[in-house]
Amino acid sequence: MRASVTLSVAVLVGLSACGNSGPLSPTLTVAAAANLTGAIEELAAAFERESGVKSTLSLGSTAQLAQQLTNGAPFDLLLAADNEHVEKLTGRGVIAPGTGAAYALGRVALWIPDESRAVKSLEDLTRPEVKFIAVAQPELAPYGLAAIEAMRHAGIWERVRAKIVYANNISMARQMAASGNADAAFTALPLVMNGPGRILTMDPSFHAPIEQTLGIATASAARREPRAFREFVLGPRGRAILARRGYELPASR
Repeated sequence: MRASVTLSVAVLVGLSACGNSGPLSPTLTVAAAANLTGAIEELAAAFERESGVKSTLSLGSTAQLAQQLTNGAPFDLLLAADNEHVEKLTGRGVIAPGTGAAYALGRVALWIPDESRAVKSLEDLTRPEVKFIAVAQPELAPYGLAAIEAMRHAGIWERVRAKIVYANNISMARQMAASGNADAAFTALPLVMNGPGRILTMDPSFHAPIEQTLGIATASAARREPRAFREFVLGPRGRAILARRGYELPASR
């Protein structure tokens, strides 16, 4: 699933963080994992207010965005939902060396939109009244893989796997539950933390850490705008937005 959001343009100003004088050019193209829905729009809007640079955003599963970038999609930056894809793309020369950096630590949540359902633990997913559980495809989305790891850790996977319905990304998994096509959905905590329903946050020990990492496309490494956006996300203003949105943060640089 691919959505694009174009933010309004403001007057151009220079960014001292770039280390160069003169205005930045007015556009930036950012590919962002679906779990960043909402957060990436806020990050881009705040960056535009500071720099005058507007951003076009493409959201989807990390694997799909990485493939698009490999195939020549004109993304300036990739904000992935894991570290592995950025490392692989760096090794292939698609992401510029030295630009990869962790910007957030993902938190997996089980969301039950109808609080009247008796689902208060992972074990409750095995109850017969729970018919469908939405999960992002694990080969596409790190959060989907983490959800399956959590179910395996809890010892329920073999009892619930026939109930699993797969989505291309966690935003779509959430939508399946929101529309009533699934009784519960594994998704990212920031996507559901301020909405209705019951939320069960997964113990981080139930799955491999989700170290969300960004990187600049090699084709854009010489441009100042991607480097400025990278520094903004990793800096205090970007970190404050991510923390407010429900992400845990890696140690600051």
